[in-house]
Amino acid sequence: QVQLVESGGGLVQAGGSLRLSCAASGRTFGTYAMAWFRQAPGKEREFVAVVLWYSDSTVHADSVKGRFTISRDNAKNTVYLQMNILKPEDTAVYFCASDSRGRGYHSRKGDDFDYWGQGTQVTVSS
Repeated sequence: QVQLVESGGGLVQAGGSLRLSCAASGRTFGTYAMAWFRQAPGKEREFVAVVLWYSDSTVHADSVKGRFTISRDNAKNTVYLQMNILKPEDTAVYFCASDSRGRGYHSRKGDDFDYWGQGTQVTVSS
């Protein structure tokens, strides 16, 4: 089992920045990749970004490319999402997810991730 705990959400004005953190604990040695998803009210869950756990390979959704950056610190078992130039449409609950089977990184589908955090709210005011 892997436990994931997100932090860093909050209220920010459009154009501002936030950094989300996701701390992993438990059986993390089998982690293949870590990702961020988000879900806005009334909308489906959306892929944001993913990073391989043992390399620098990342993928970002087109909607956040150039504004958001995913990174990880293996020593701290933590993955980050640096969010810059935030827009009101970025408002959502952001979830951290862990992929231990090697499917999620390639598919970027939520069903291919094995463990999820409880989410952290990000609200961007206009």
